Amino acid sequence: MMTKRIAVIGAGPSGLAQLRAFQSAAMQGAEIPEIVCFEKQSNWGGLWNYTWRTGVDENGDPVHGSMYRYLWSNGPKEGLEFADYSFEEHFGKQIASYPPRAVLFDYIEGRVLKAGVRDWIRFRSVIRWIDYDPGTGQFTVTVHDMAKDHVYKEQFDHVICASGHFSSPNVPEYPGFAQFNGRIVHAHDFRDAREFAGKDVLLLGSSYSAEDIGSQCWKYGAKSVTTSYRSAPMGFEWPDNWQELPALESVEGRTAHFIDGTSKEVDAIILCTGYRHYFPFLPDDLRLKTANRLAAADLYKGVVYVHNPKMFYLGMQDQWFTFNMFDAQAWWVRDVILGRIGLPSDKQEMLADIEERVAREEASDDAKYAIQYQGDYIKELIAETDYPSFDVDGACQAFFEWKKHKAENIMTFRDHSYRSVITGTMAPVHHTPWKDALDDSKEVYLQN
Repeated sequence: MMTKRIAVIGAGPSGLAQLRAFQSAAMQGAEIPEIVCFEKQSNWGGLWNYTWRTGVDENGDPVHGSMYRYLWSNGPKEGLEFADYSFEEHFGKQIASYPPRAVLFDYIEGRVLKAGVRDWIRFRSVIRWIDYDPGTGQFTVTVHDMAKDHVYKEQFDHVICASGHFSSPNVPEYPGFAQFNGRIVHAHDFRDAREFAGKDVLLLGSSYSAEDIGSQCWKYGAKSVTTSYRSAPMGFEWPDNWQELPALESVEGRTAHFIDGTSKEVDAIILCTGYRHYFPFLPDDLRLKTANRLAAADLYKGVVYVHNPKMFYLGMQDQWFTFNMFDAQAWWVRDVILGRIGLPSDKQEMLADIEERVAREEASDDAKYAIQYQGDYIKELIAETDYPSFDVDGACQAFFEWKKHKAENIMTFRDHSYRSVITGTMAPVHHTPWKDALDDSKEVYLQN
């Protein structure tokens, strides 16, 4: 009998979770399929693999990363900690609750280095197209090996798409943009807040990107920060040089006009207008089409593509939880492929599962409800696998505290500490308040 072959698309946190899931089964003596992970970048980490590049990468393909210098986790690490690899195991001590990017990348990398799965990844390998043949039950994956500038095809029994959904920007158009006498950039291409020191900056959007990029610009010396919202303001107690205005109407020269009749002179406009689920390498019959929501469309149990159950998607939901949710999904998908979990034979049963999840998500628009909703989803998945059980409700509580601390002071919430739900250890207070911590390097962050 020929060994099954599994294609994993992407070596970011979701794809790496899938590799770790199969490696875990192999360590327990299970016979696992051949795993081939395709990563377009030259290193793993996905969005956490920072690049200064914008537009196109070194190969001429769209830059994947939306990461910027000086990004710190905008949620407590206690809500994302791997159940099988604690921060204390990795760093040899407990660390503060809001690490910067370099520290989180080091943590992500530590687990997969320990697992020894790097040889399963083909780097600088861009997926050009995927076809499915119902007759053979196999996928044909067309790959462009950028290192050799060689295009080839291989067959696989399953495809697991873990390419993320925060890479293809949603870019709106407003009257006057073409003649704007300043800088216009989408959050995807934002790289360094120091560029906007001394500038009057306008951010379009009222979600996490606007909140965090605006905070970065404020921290690194922007003259003023203005955020523009379409539906509702973020509503935090902002610093004196930060204001929230309703929707942008047009731009004239350097003057931004808003629908309430107010105007503001600005030097730069940053579009914090979200991202699209975008899979240019997939035909219609395999391509996920969903809004960014907790109950993603057409995914049974949030991972199985109902129109072809041999295809899976990881991490396609809107996210409160991240790394440990990707783990829960990866372990569950692994067990489906290994035959440990059976799928319904009736497509309507799978669609009913999705409808129920959608209805439950829409029952409330309260953030606390949404956090618990996703926590319950994680508990549901890990109850059916051997992923190490952990205190998911405790992680939810850390998120609840995080929301409260943000409401109290949006510029100091990162100065708080939480208790690990994996080890029970309380995180120390960081040695420098976030607003004063201008060096985000791992070396400086980990100083006692």
